[in-house]
Amino acid sequence: MTIDQIAKHIDYTMLKAFSTWDDIKALCDEAAAHHTASVCIPPSFVKPVHEAYGPKIRVCTVIGFPLGYNTEETKVFEARKAIEEGAEEVDMVVNIGDVKMGKWDKITTEIAALRRASKGKILKVIIETCYDTEEEKIHLCKCVTDAGADYIKTSTGFGTAGASLEDIKLFKEHIGPNVKIKAAGGIRTKAAMEAFIEAGCDRIGASAKFDTLKD
Repeated sequence: MTIDQIAKHIDYTMLKAFSTWDDIKALCDEAAAHHTASVCIPPSFVKPVHEAYGPKIRVCTVIGFPLGYNTEETKVFEARKAIEEGAEEVDMVVNIGDVKMGKWDKITTEIAALRRASKGKILKVIIETCYDTEEEKIHLCKCVTDAGADYIKTSTGFGTAGASLEDIKLFKEHIGPNVKIKAAGGIRTKAAMEAFIEAGCDRIGASAKFDTLKD
C-alpha cells in the first residue's frame, strides 16, 4: 500500500496532556496535506480546529478519556458539546470497572446513550484491550454491536499495551456485520499499519509523523 492509501485509514492523533495549539495546528496541516480520515484531538481543541480548518479536515475527539469511569451523563454531555463545536466523530471509553464486574447491560445502555447523543455522527467505542480477558472482549463485542456503535476500538494508547493482531482477529469473529474496527496504540510504522489494515481494520489511530513512514 502507498502512504496515500494508508492515510485514508488514519485518525491522525495528538492527545498528550501538554499538547499546544502549535502542536495541534502542525498535526492538522499534515492531516490536510495527506487527506487522513480524521484528526483525533482533545475536546478543548475541537472548536478552534473546526473554525480554522472547516471542511479541510474531519474532526474526531475523545469522550470519557482515557480512564472511562466518568458517569454516563457526563459522557453524554461531553459528546453533545463536542458535536456542537464541530466534531464529526467521537471515540468513547467504556467503564473498565463495569467490565470487570460483568455489568454488560449497563455497558450496553451507556454506549446506546452515546449513540443517541451522537446520532448522525460516527461513534467509536474504546474497550482498552490490555485490561480485558478474552471472555470480556467477546462480551464487549456484543455490547458494542447491540448498542449500535459504528466501531469497536482496541485502546486509548494510555494503557499498559496497545493494539494486537490477535485482538483484531477476535473482534472479527464476534462483532456484528455493521461494526467496523479501529486499532490504536503502538502502531508507528508503515508495515504495522499495513498489517492491521489487511487484518480487517478500517481505521488506525496513529501519531507517527508522515516523514518517518516509507513507501
